[in-house]
Amino acid sequence: MNDNLFSQIDWGPLEEYLKNDDITDVSYSNGGQVWLKTLSSGIYRTENPNVNNAFMEKLAFQCANVMGKTFNMAHPFLDAESAELRLNFVHDSIATNGIACVVRKTPAKIRLERNKILADKYITLDIHDLLIKCIEGHCNIIVCGETGSGKTEFVKYLASKIKENEKVITIEDTLELHLDRIYPTRDIVAMKTNNIASYSDVLVTCMRQNPKWILLSEVRSAEAVMAVRNSISSGHYILSTIHADKAASIPNRMYSLLETNQDIEQFLASIHRYVQLGIYIRGYQDKETKRFIREIAEVTEFYVDKDNKARSNTIYRKTAEGSVIKNNPSPYLIDYLETQGVILPKNIATLADHEDSVDPTIMNNQQVVNTNTQTPNVQNVNPNVQNQTVQSQNIVNQNRVVSSNMVNQNVGGVVRPINQNVSQPNVVTPINQNPNISNNG
Repeated sequence: MNDNLFSQIDWGPLEEYLKNDDITDVSYSNGGQVWLKTLSSGIYRTENPNVNNAFMEKLAFQCANVMGKTFNMAHPFLDAESAELRLNFVHDSIATNGIACVVRKTPAKIRLERNKILADKYITLDIHDLLIKCIEGHCNIIVCGETGSGKTEFVKYLASKIKENEKVITIEDTLELHLDRIYPTRDIVAMKTNNIASYSDVLVTCMRQNPKWILLSEVRSAEAVMAVRNSISSGHYILSTIHADKAASIPNRMYSLLETNQDIEQFLASIHRYVQLGIYIRGYQDKETKRFIREIAEVTEFYVDKDNKARSNTIYRKTAEGSVIKNNPSPYLIDYLETQGVILPKNIATLADHEDSVDPTIMNNQQVVNTNTQTPNVQNVNPNVQNQTVQSQNIVNQNRVVSSNMVNQNVGGVVRPINQNVSQPNVVTPINQNPNISNNG
């Protein structure tokens, strides 16, 4: 740990946890309970009798002095923040079973590394390469997941793929990204909101700094939602995070945070128009190995069709059982990337053509993609569907028929859209649906 602000604090028995890069959070409560959150083993309790109420109270007073704050019955809450640490204390007058504290480590480093995340099956190679192409092609991306799933770490990884000559501005209420410290020679401005400078105030100034990319911290308020929408509608590119249980629900989650009675269809259409991708990261403890697993569980594309209707296409989904379902990127995404000078290689533009999620059964010159992971049992197939151009769209627990002449043409090893006018997907309902599989994975 290298943190000048807290350099004079005596961390005592907590020092070993702060120096351990595998540990991300330390929680103290209930008169001596110490819980650690780690990258490799998830959350577990550790025995350390030296970490007790007396020590934690001493630590709280040290942090209060450093921050120029007071911590007592009249001021029972204390937040202390430095470059790489964030602490929160609750006085025992409020926490009746003893002082409570959480220490969050936010190191200035990129924890994720390409070869390791591929080896750990955090992400598949083709989806990884697709996301890197989307960064290269200036796609607006929002990453969702539960607390501790690793949303911010993945945003940092994606941000590391931004071109060196593209200016980046980060806007956060608590410092976690540290891109300015990770890349000290690049054109990066780190901005922090506070009681004086709100998201809206900082965003206005941010626009005048002429950034290419704006990285917003977690979208958790109406003000943050409007900051995201104003950023992308003004021609800037954004990376951000939000709490949601699946990628496809990101636009609706953003709407639920609004404090106005804005028309939902109009709002959702604006988000689908300007946000190209949503990513859902899942974190869980493996029952056999007991290791804490983080993985990309869903990648969903957003777009507005020719009738100005908000649509989504789940390009990738990994179920809780481990089954992987892939769909081809739509011509809307392919066309957007082409306008940015990025051509998707054939293996990425035709993801569904090379995976087990594609049923080998060909009916009427059509390709059936099974998103149920069960043997398809299809009835009432329309023989005329082969003459229609079909947009790839993820339908949960349903089998979808995709025309084999689907809007893609192989030209010189790359795939280009033939026709951007895409009709709605034709859905074939399976006889037996599996209710146990959901978008949550």
